[in-house]
Amino acid sequence: MPKHTDEAKEHFRSLITEAPGVEVKPMFGSLGAFVNGNMFAGLFGEEVGVKPGEEALAELREVPGTGPFGPAQRPMNGWLSLPADMADEDKTAWTDRARDHIATLPPKVKKK
Repeated sequence: MPKHTDEAKEHFRSLITEAPGVEVKPMFGSLGAFVNGNMFAGLFGEEVGVKPGEEALAELREVPGTGPFGPAQRPMNGWLSLPADMADEDKTAWTDRARDHIATLPPKVKKK
């Protein structure tokens, strides 16, 4: 697992807009952003990744600097990393789009 700094974690948190059902929590030594229990954005090393849905994913693939998200040998399906040099307001717009898409899924039921 790539290491990330406390600054990277704080930066990730700053990109996530507060909204009903949204929480940022630790996941596999990193951070994930969830809406109604479903993950829509994550931090992997210094990379921010999103799962915005198929149409938006095709649009995001066209942005220079976008790439796979997760381990190189096993990137996460349906996810892309945002370019490191993308402006924070654009990163927040992408995390919001991912949140809005994932919010359409049924809420995750917590295991007892």
